[in-house]
Amino acid sequence: MGDILLMTVVGILVVFIALAILVFAFIGFGKLSNKSFSLKRKKTVTDTETVATEKKIISGPEVAAIAMALHLFLSDEHDEESNVITIKRIERRYSPWNSKIYGMRNLIR
Repeated sequence: MGDILLMTVVGILVVFIALAILVFAFIGFGKLSNKSFSLKRKKTVTDTETVATEKKIISGPEVAAIAMALHLFLSDEHDEESNVITIKRIERRYSPWNSKIYGMRNLIR
């Protein structure tokens, strides 16, 4: 009984130590990623300032052409149908396979 208790305690300790190591690893990786993101944010702020000064103003005819192209593209997306359903009846030819299957079903019952 003593060995079972010892193995249980050792197993529980191993699990909790592994969980503690994982917690500290995740906290450390979180701090590292926050530092790297803050450095990237500082770089992007300076990049967006230069882009903002180089903006090109689009004229009215260009905006109209873009809007017309988008309208034509999006209106072709859906086909218009006649909403008429046609059902044609097809007569099936007699097949000996059909009669055998139906005959077997009647025998099984």
